[in-house]
Amino acid sequence: MTTSSSPSATDLVIRPLAGPEELDLFLRLTYSLDHELADDLATGRRLPAWMWVALDGDRLLGRLAWWTHAAGAAPQALDFFDLDPALSADERAEVGLRLLETATAAVIPAGVRRPEFGRFMPADWREVPETRSLLESLFSVLERTGARPLVERLRLEWRPGTPVPEPKGRLEFRPVRDREDLLALMTPVMEGTLDAHGRADLASGLSLREAAELHYDEELAHFSSPREWWRVAQLPESGEPVGFVVPARNNYHHIIAYLGVLPAHRGHGYIDDILAEGTRILAAADVPRIRAATDLGNVPMAASFARAGYVTFERAINHVWDAPGESGSWLPGWSR
Repeated sequence: MTTSSSPSATDLVIRPLAGPEELDLFLRLTYSLDHELADDLATGRRLPAWMWVALDGDRLLGRLAWWTHAAGAAPQALDFFDLDPALSADERAEVGLRLLETATAAVIPAGVRRPEFGRFMPADWREVPETRSLLESLFSVLERTGARPLVERLRLEWRPGTPVPEPKGRLEFRPVRDREDLLALMTPVMEGTLDAHGRADLASGLSLREAAELHYDEELAHFSSPREWWRVAQLPESGEPVGFVVPARNNYHHIIAYLGVLPAHRGHGYIDDILAEGTRILAAADVPRIRAATDLGNVPMAASFARAGYVTFERAINHVWDAPGESGSWLPGWSR
């Protein structure tokens, strides 16, 4: 393809990277996670065979890549998908579709549900015409292959120097004892959840317990940070559990991985006390920042983060390819 030819021209080459030595080629387009790629390749969270490019001669027209949480695991997320901003809308549609379908056919086995797509975006992406146009071109390509938008999320950050509220004394906190201790609390928290991923798992037919186990096993179990950080909140007088918080470090950042309030104790403001405890634990470890994310529609959680001094620095959007009878929507790593 040249500047005067159509994206359907036969000289469009779509292929995976030959090896890590071609990373510079992949980096000719830009995205906020570019700085993670070299380490991801070194640790096996990405493979050159999962990183695809669309080329017209030496010109990079598009790129995409899958990610997984650990070496040896199957692709868990499609988290890179970029097209040359200089392409017209029609060219983006043609190049993007050919790139996505060619790479997916080679990487994802037939009959296997496509991994979820996730994209980080500026908080004001809808207000900037060029940004909105480019992103909507990507989303349109995804939807032409059968994807649908699942959720838009706020990406949040607590920064050193931000005041951390002192304990109010309304709750006591103890470490989580083991997997079953936390699952016994995660299960009822799934009831009435406002989290789109959790709701999707329940809608797929999973029970509350099965959805909780999926979240634990696909995300929480993989954190290498101290389990001693995980806390159960309980009433001082009776020891009755109220909720829990999971401060952790993923492959990239310290995060508030999960926070829940049991249904019987919602509506009393305990969410602020529990978030403050998780923030205190990480702040005491002298971390450079704390990341978190919550669904745009989860107004109570977003408001609690704002009261705790977390700022929205980006947004994220997730698309899914539905497959009847299949589940598995927890997407590790999206607080990075």
